[in-house]
Amino acid sequence: MDWPAVAAAAAVGLPATAPVAVTLANRVIACSSAARSAGVRRGLRRRESQARCPDLHVVAADPSRDARFFERVTVTVDDLVPRAEVLRPGLLVLSVRGAARYFGSEHAAAEKLVDAVAAAQAECQVGIADQLPTAVFAARAGRVIEPGEDAVFLSALSIRQLATEPSLSAPGRDDLVDLLWRMGIRTIGQFAALTRADVVSRFGADALVAHRLARAEPMRGPSGREPLPELDAVMDCDPPIDRIDAAAFAGRSLAGQLHRTLEAGGVGCTRLAIHAVTANGEQLSRVWRCAEPLTEDATADRVRWQLDGWLNRRHAGDRPTAPITSLRLQPVEVVSAGALQLPLWGGAGDDDRLRARRALIRVQGLLGPEAVQIPVLSGGRGPAERITWVPLGDELTPRADPSQPWPGRLPEPSPTVLLDDPVELLDVQGNPVRVTGRGLFSAEPAQLDTPADPGSPARRNGGPSRSGVDLVFAGRLRWWAGPWSVDERWWDPKAEQAGRTARVQVLLESGSAASESGPALLLCYRRSRWYVEGVYE
Repeated sequence: MDWPAVAAAAAVGLPATAPVAVTLANRVIACSSAARSAGVRRGLRRRESQARCPDLHVVAADPSRDARFFERVTVTVDDLVPRAEVLRPGLLVLSVRGAARYFGSEHAAAEKLVDAVAAAQAECQVGIADQLPTAVFAARAGRVIEPGEDAVFLSALSIRQLATEPSLSAPGRDDLVDLLWRMGIRTIGQFAALTRADVVSRFGADALVAHRLARAEPMRGPSGREPLPELDAVMDCDPPIDRIDAAAFAGRSLAGQLHRTLEAGGVGCTRLAIHAVTANGEQLSRVWRCAEPLTEDATADRVRWQLDGWLNRRHAGDRPTAPITSLRLQPVEVVSAGALQLPLWGGAGDDDRLRARRALIRVQGLLGPEAVQIPVLSGGRGPAERITWVPLGDELTPRADPSQPWPGRLPEPSPTVLLDDPVELLDVQGNPVRVTGRGLFSAEPAQLDTPADPGSPARRNGGPSRSGVDLVFAGRLRWWAGPWSVDERWWDPKAEQAGRTARVQVLLESGSAASESGPALLLCYRRSRWYVEGVYE
């Protein structure tokens, strides 16, 4: 976690013992051990950190600088144990099996790695475990976890550890950890003891990932496979690349080419190999690993960081002796689109589904991730509550568990069209009908009318509703059933569905003849007002 501070100190020629802090948005995101000894911590404001340590050297965060100075470490490790993968600048992951067989044991391999990194003028800690996330936590403690003991090791760690490693957590993981802490869940073991259904229904998609991590479940399933050669994206650099601005432009162009190929093949890339060839024939290669499939922007960033690291190595003897003339992006590990998306319609291989997915992805790129959403069956009592809208590409996780009993839930069938337009339910004399505290009508309902407020979105005699569909919301009642009362979330006055709610099914008379039936509606009574919640067809 200190690597951004180590790279910042190396960039300005400060010794490793100097107090250094790296800030983002005026808060410390990394600091050196000397700064930590003086009281500086991650999350402190810049002014407070300088007050605690007057000699503190403060620099702004720069991922390109971190990747550039980390390149010498990756080269050193790669010379000792090939095919090391970069989770982020400062964190490498590799398979220990080959290294353990070569050096005699896992402990011997760890010692060799520590010595090699020390020769590159850096300090490191090594962690070994069955699963990659557990190995990351073990590296913080410098421990070798015995086979099959990952869950035991994780169970004693603080729940706050789930949000400390950015390469293993989503952006909102801090909020999840704070909520768990306030609920009394203080260790990872306590979190792992919860059932998966409870975690998903209460906390969301990222909590499911964290829950699998806490249980030491395999984080990478069998969907990974060797990609086909035609997925590679190749660029001949003319003129050759020897500047960072040219490298950034080339990385953006090549990333776009790669992702068009991946989308056409219906796959996503989770491990990316970046290959380069110089004018003198030198071969450069590096593999980047990501927990989630890489987006086009994420791919472009990694290409730019890697080229920056190659072109600006600290030691002249390690730098390429000539500009880069050829670039190749190779998706080393891919996952099928079916593992990432729920099919919109048709089978997994339908051309219509693939074309629709590509079109929706383009819409998301233009309008943002929330512009395209997929409905997921959720738990709830009303028809609208039983639908959770999830952005396309996110894990299809319901807001609440639909398998729970949900007493008071509206019975089948559900309305065909969902609305939320205000109306007035009246008796024979035209007086408003309300639902009493006993769950009964204050008077027998006889007719339905639009609100008296002329500015209301509902209009009489088929005016436009909020759904954009012309429906008749006024007329005499031919039949009604209910009310069915539910008192829910009374402890949370800010909740939209808080308080007493009652639902009624009504059938209106047709305007043409009293013997004919009009539309069948579902009315909802909440906060002392009536709303058309749905239309039956």
